[in-house]
Amino acid sequence: MRAVRFEEYGGPEVLQLVELDAPEPGPGEVSIEVAYVGVNFADLQATQVGYRVPALPFVPGLELSGRVLALGEGVQGLTVGQPVAAITQGGAYADIAVVSAATVFPLPEGVDLRTAATLPTVLPTAYALVHLVGRVREGESVLVQAAAGGVGSVVGQVAKLAGASAVYGVVSSAEKAEYARKLGYDDAFLNASFDADVRTATAGRGVDLVLDSVGGETLRNGLDALARFGRLVSYGNAAGEAPWTVGAGDLAPQGRTVSAFSILGLSVDDPALLQDIASHAFALATSGKVELPITAEFALEDVADAHRLMGGRTSTGKLILAVNP
Repeated sequence: MRAVRFEEYGGPEVLQLVELDAPEPGPGEVSIEVAYVGVNFADLQATQVGYRVPALPFVPGLELSGRVLALGEGVQGLTVGQPVAAITQGGAYADIAVVSAATVFPLPEGVDLRTAATLPTVLPTAYALVHLVGRVREGESVLVQAAAGGVGSVVGQVAKLAGASAVYGVVSSAEKAEYARKLGYDDAFLNASFDADVRTATAGRGVDLVLDSVGGETLRNGLDALARFGRLVSYGNAAGEAPWTVGAGDLAPQGRTVSAFSILGLSVDDPALLQDIASHAFALATSGKVELPITAEFALEDVADAHRLMGGRTSTGKLILAVNP
């Protein structure tokens, strides 16, 4: 089978298209003929700095859609040929991937395989951020970092459906700001001045919830954009800065709180809860109330171009690889 792997860390140039033996599922596992793969910033971090890479060589790719090829011992509730989406711990950049059955999601009626590649990490993350971690309440205001990215493109919509009265985005360019507004954001601000812009937009009050996937100094500025008793949820470190720390002195005067979330961590630690979250998230996908924008598609052999586009910070929406469409 074809697979894309890397044997050393670096930029897109280290990705190599190779021929490998097709893997077989072990107990509790499923093999899937991959149709489409969602490209995530975590894939770039894996290639560049070894994020969630246990050893080299390594085949990246954290989410996919396709059809079940074979079931390992003890797997129930899935059938050969069934269309599914899945979260993996790597290995999706290939014709065939072996995945824990606990993180395989049967596709609901009306969801095609191309759209399904956007579902495993993006929409469950958005649902969890809004409903379980951020706990948006009716009439609250929300600020979303990287509002034009994969999760950012949908989490604002999910927040509005949950009753948020205003949802603001933060982006890196005027073009991305316009893109975010088209997706339903009430306004979108540039990175350099977003904390001041939020204060202006909210008449000095600040927002009730900040969703931050960037980390570092951006997270610090996000704290300053919070209203009294506001919450901040960290779910990434795209900036690649040193791990953030927050103390009581940062939070207590205004009664603010900080929490964190990882969909990949949840897939390992509590796959049953992930399945429940995914069922709610996939219901949104079939409701027609949430738009899941795919903005660029690449063949498997062109994966380096996908990484260059995402790494250049000019991409919007979701990037996917067409493996066996």
